[in-house]
Amino acid sequence: MSDSDQTDQPNLYLITPTSFEIARFVPRLAAILDGEPIACLRLALVTEDEDDLARAADALRELAHARDVPLVLSGHAGMVERLGLDGVHLTDGPRNMRATRKALGGDAIIGAYCGALRHDGMTAGEAGADYIAFGPLGETPLADGPKVEHDLFAWWSEMIEIPVVAEGALDVGLIERFAPVTDFFAIGAEIWREDDALAALRALIAPLR
Repeated sequence: MSDSDQTDQPNLYLITPTSFEIARFVPRLAAILDGEPIACLRLALVTEDEDDLARAADALRELAHARDVPLVLSGHAGMVERLGLDGVHLTDGPRNMRATRKALGGDAIIGAYCGALRHDGMTAGEAGADYIAFGPLGETPLADGPKVEHDLFAWWSEMIEIPVVAEGALDVGLIERFAPVTDFFAIGAEIWREDDALAALRALIAPLR
């Protein structure tokens, strides 16, 4: 997962739903992977059952790797190698970044979600993160913290070389506004609630065309 050139539009980073039925989800995911250039896929399944997670990882890994799309796991860094995945998305900022990098090695993709905290992003980057995710950008009743302001992304894109990911409650207006200052848009819940997720994605990213 690499940064886009500054002259290019941001890349797309796809997040799975937190709950899904594999047999029904795989065709929907395949349609998006075949229909749009996806730079990275995050398995965000929330489950207490390791077998459920393993089954989902197996199905998505086969789909993603056949299309040269890396697959990272949300949390559960200890399962990444066992499941044959490409890396992990840490949801607790920089806290476990250094230990995770040591455990998974230099080739693994390791990202960190840092909410709206610039300092956490910088700390995670210094500890070995491949990307930093900030969010949410839009209004969401489920957010734990404040919205991320445009100024944070503008500063980051000018001062920091580590790729930055914008995620959380995105809409067309936010895509248009933040496109010049982010490297990736992470998109998930915005499209999966629609019957035609590919059409929803294309409508959402229309400003990037």
